[in-house]
Amino acid sequence: MEMLIDRFGEDWLMLASGVLVGLIFGAAAYQSRFCLRAATVEVANRQLGPKLGIWLVAFFAALATVQAALLLRVLDVSAARQLTGTGSLSGAIIGGLLFGCGMILARGCASRLLVLSASGNLRAIVTGLVLTLSAQASLRGVLSPLRETLAGLWTVSGIDFRRLVDPETEVFPVIVAACVIAFLASVAYGLSRRVRAWDLLAAAVVGLAISLGWWLTWLIANASFEVVQVQSVTFTGPSTDTLMALVNESVMPLSFGLGLVPGVFAGAMVVSVLKGEARIQRFETDTPMERYLVGGVLMGFGSMLAGGCAVGAGMAGGSVFALTAWLAVFCMWIGAVATQLSLHRPLAARASPG
Repeated sequence: MEMLIDRFGEDWLMLASGVLVGLIFGAAAYQSRFCLRAATVEVANRQLGPKLGIWLVAFFAALATVQAALLLRVLDVSAARQLTGTGSLSGAIIGGLLFGCGMILARGCASRLLVLSASGNLRAIVTGLVLTLSAQASLRGVLSPLRETLAGLWTVSGIDFRRLVDPETEVFPVIVAACVIAFLASVAYGLSRRVRAWDLLAAAVVGLAISLGWWLTWLIANASFEVVQVQSVTFTGPSTDTLMALVNESVMPLSFGLGLVPGVFAGAMVVSVLKGEARIQRFETDTPMERYLVGGVLMGFGSMLAGGCAVGAGMAGGSVFALTAWLAVFCMWIGAVATQLSLHRPLAARASPG
């Protein structure tokens, strides 16, 4: 790695790592139809089915492989932003609930919208742009004072308070074994719901892409004399940075996120073309545009408040046992299930006799 850094520099290696991880994630996510929103809909409808199985396999694949790498000491995530500095519990709760609500309204989370955009889905493209602009407004624009106020209501500081599991404890091998068992159980659950083995493998690759992101950026950071952020897959921040760089910068700064977003798009596009599913999809009468736009705004603000999207917090942050990440993804589930139930109860009531 030191030789590669000397030849290409940290920035180019981070960019290349982002592209590689993005290609793998995008292709696998499209093939498996990985989607947190679809899983929450099944739970809300009391139909525990294949979509839940896909999400569980991806989640526990990321969790098990990252924790196993920590146990084997081939990875160190102690410098990850999800575990350092000040974390916001209030932000995780409120932001997670808002993100979950927006995810249902927009029919997909940030990662799913990017993947669908690659197949020609104009609804996903428009909603993704609204999400990105809302996130930027929440980070540095007109919504930032509100975000900072909500985030400051309940905070925790330092890795000792933000990490749920310490790799240095004696019980850590037992925890890693439990993560592996949970992954195997999720695979068994997926098979029991008649999910194709190929799709389950693709879902596992989604989780492995999370682990690969952590590992590649750690390798670069560990060999570099410069400060390099150890990070993995997330979408709201990189999408915002990419859009703002395209709009404001004549020369875009190279980074992991800058490679990740186009990498995911390219990976998903290749698979959609190979499967013959690439086609233009517009807003229709049964897909009201206003619902998508509101969902995009809620997800943009919610993700910045929660410290990440369904993948950035739920998968990447969850895989390193970050307290705020687990709280955020739990609240995303609650917000999504509650929104799904509220949207469909009136329909059920109108359809009932009398």
